[in-house]
Amino acid sequence: MSMIRDLRAAVRPSLRKNTSGAYEKYDATRDPSASSAVVDCAVYRGGRRLTEQSCLTPREAMLRVREGGGFAWIGLHEPTEEEFAGIAAEFGLHPLAVEDAVHAHQRPKLERYDDTLFTVFKTIHYVEHAELTATSEVVETGEVMCFTGRDFVITVRHGGKGSLRALRHRLEEDVDLLAKGPSAVLHSISDHVVDGYIAVASAVQDDIDEVEIDVFSAPTKGSPRGSDAGRIYQLKREVLEFKRAVSPLLRPMQLLSERPMRLIDPDIQKYFRDVADHLARVHEQVIGFDELLNSILQANLAQATVAQNEDMRKITSWAAIVAVPTAVCGIYGMNFDHMPELHWRYGYPMVLGAIGLLCLTIHRTLKRNGWL
Repeated sequence: MSMIRDLRAAVRPSLRKNTSGAYEKYDATRDPSASSAVVDCAVYRGGRRLTEQSCLTPREAMLRVREGGGFAWIGLHEPTEEEFAGIAAEFGLHPLAVEDAVHAHQRPKLERYDDTLFTVFKTIHYVEHAELTATSEVVETGEVMCFTGRDFVITVRHGGKGSLRALRHRLEEDVDLLAKGPSAVLHSISDHVVDGYIAVASAVQDDIDEVEIDVFSAPTKGSPRGSDAGRIYQLKREVLEFKRAVSPLLRPMQLLSERPMRLIDPDIQKYFRDVADHLARVHEQVIGFDELLNSILQANLAQATVAQNEDMRKITSWAAIVAVPTAVCGIYGMNFDHMPELHWRYGYPMVLGAIGLLCLTIHRTLKRNGWL
């Protein structure tokens, strides 16, 4: 009977306090490193995946690594603090890095905690749109955090885009590169992110060209000069978001490509130089986009000012023409007995002719000067 009670106690859910202080049920036999946020977990040895099953828990993966060598690659998507706590404890991750990994909206950076490198990448995805408007979303950002140790890689992804599944499959086909260990995975992730920057930069360039053509082309009916300011400003905000992802990453890529690190294979470090070069090129493009949009916005505002001045000159010109009959009619409307040519038979037609002649003269003069 005692044996049966012990068995029931082992499998029976227990009660524990959660973060809010209330009691909740949990499975006492559950692996604390297991998490529903785990997308894939595998062990690689000699550049090859040991099992095709993705149901390994992080603890099982590390046990296999410690028994036979190799490294574990664990991928997670938007884990909560509770889901990530067991993994962090299993791999000895620093609490500050864990906090940054769980809470998104981090700045791209590279930090070292004991024998672990913590890298943050901002992913950029181009949002397709039929027409660029003042409210169009051009780029969508996400984040990829990477913990790189001697025998493990943990990737934490935030955002709906930027999945690493295709990257993992592609890397598994390159046995020689994957045999270099966790640093090869870190390089592949950085290269994947920067390649995404290049693709987005090309698409944003097309949007800027479209706006530039619209600003400097003849205005269409119903679309006066200066009406593109909203689109330009929205595009400038999206480029600024792009810039926030690219610029802070320059320093980490420079460190990975130039400074010797124990966790980075010397052969892999050469590949980081190529990534750093591509990133520098994208950074120059983004800076150029920002400056070009500033020029386009200034030109658009100048066009609007010129159009307003032209409208004001036309209004002023017609006001000057209308002032002539207004003044004459005002004088003859004062009902005096002794007005010029008041009792003459042809006086009325003569006054109308004089008014018309004066108005025509003023009109021709203003038109010759470009006011009409």
